[in-house]
Amino acid sequence: MTCILAIDQGTTGTTCLVVAHDGRVLGRAYREITQHYPVPGWVEHDAHEILERTLDAAREALAYAKQQSHATPVAIGITNQRETIVLWDRATGRAVHRAIVWQDRRTAPRCLELAPHADMIARRTGLVTDPYFSATKLEWLLDQPGMRARADRGELAAGTIDAWLIWHLTGGRVHATDHTNASRTMLYDIDARDWHDELCMLFHVPRALLPAVHNSGSVFGESQVDVLGVSLPIAGVAGDQQAALFGQGGWNVGDGKNTYGTGAFLLLNTGQKRPSQGEGLLTTVACDEHGAPVYALEASIFIAGAAVQWLRDALQIIASAQETQTLAQSLATNDGVYFVPALTGLGAPDWEPNARGTIVGLTRGTTRAHFARAALEAMCYGTYDVLDDMRRAGNVPFDRLRVDGGATANDWLMQYQADVLGVPVERPAMIETTALGAAGLAGLTVGLWRNGPEFAASQRFTRFEPGTGRHVASAAHAGWRRAVRATLGWARDADSTASP
Repeated sequence: MTCILAIDQGTTGTTCLVVAHDGRVLGRAYREITQHYPVPGWVEHDAHEILERTLDAAREALAYAKQQSHATPVAIGITNQRETIVLWDRATGRAVHRAIVWQDRRTAPRCLELAPHADMIARRTGLVTDPYFSATKLEWLLDQPGMRARADRGELAAGTIDAWLIWHLTGGRVHATDHTNASRTMLYDIDARDWHDELCMLFHVPRALLPAVHNSGSVFGESQVDVLGVSLPIAGVAGDQQAALFGQGGWNVGDGKNTYGTGAFLLLNTGQKRPSQGEGLLTTVACDEHGAPVYALEASIFIAGAAVQWLRDALQIIASAQETQTLAQSLATNDGVYFVPALTGLGAPDWEPNARGTIVGLTRGTTRAHFARAALEAMCYGTYDVLDDMRRAGNVPFDRLRVDGGATANDWLMQYQADVLGVPVERPAMIETTALGAAGLAGLTVGLWRNGPEFAASQRFTRFEPGTGRHVASAAHAGWRRAVRATLGWARDADSTASP
């Protein structure tokens, strides 16, 4: 039985799956990685720990698949936490510093200095000037003692986590990344689809330091037997959110997905034509059916499932997230109670960092069921607002939303989301869509699947159609926007001399 090894290297750990032609998972292994916080606002990973634990998980998953199913792997697919950057010695393969993680905020002052260049950066990259992205992180690493001289002598290499893994899996023979990861660095021209000299000069990054950029569906190189225990082509690479979109079959114009996690990450495929940026949206690179680059719009909702966690852990009005479905179903409507979960400010589409969580419409009749329902409804309304902006900016049709993430187990939430959007919501049986996307890219490249539809045929979805609640949800959304206006008004009308 032929299969694909999918490596999903995430922020908290690495999951490796062995995926068969029919979509079954024949082997699975997971290894957690250590989070390092040297000072407040700094987040680092040990790149060598990432490598070692990824290899451990890969070997375990392959061994289990071989033992239980006599599976024969034919390729490797890699997906990874995006924006996290590593700088290493070309001769030894040793990282010269811990990896700086996407969550790290140490370069916020540098980003403020770059304000005069913000329009150029957005035009070239599709991104906002923010420490989230890789460029200022890499600039900071190069500013450490002796690093620039070493880089100028050609002794160093840099890359996101995919490039770090590819380098070591191939025994240092290949220094490469893919378009989706490159598009998150703030050094990549999203139109030319290559590193941009002006951006490299702005961030003082020698272009020779950077990896070659390939299509996500390409053979990047061969893993070495003395590294992984088997020689396999690395045939698919994509950043985590783009891999999730691909794993959901989102390779056509107008295909969108939403990941409901702590926050929510939305991607909408807009095809070969670059969309207008849209307020609060990012333009990024996703994959077509063959793993070639296409444009996509992306947005982040800061708080999604975290609102339910807050009800459970801080207010202690629910014992588990699973309770929210029963509580929400116990009410015919929300009775005018809305929760705007701006617990860390508001992200897309309103973008107000000073906003704070707001609950409106409370009466003597308000119960914990209203709080639970309001938290679930907020995920649906926020998704509608962002997708509505994406539709207008991308000027593309949108006739379904595919979803993943832990909160999607809530059937009431999925049905209400379909009612709010007015289009079907499809939830996959295989929830690990990020790893599945990496497997799909690799498998299509080496011919395990002949085409996208054959790959997608292995997946099963539960479909939630807009129903009788459509009119109630539409009317309730107007109340949500009123609640958001109240939240924005509170944030923007605050006395500037008052204590926070």
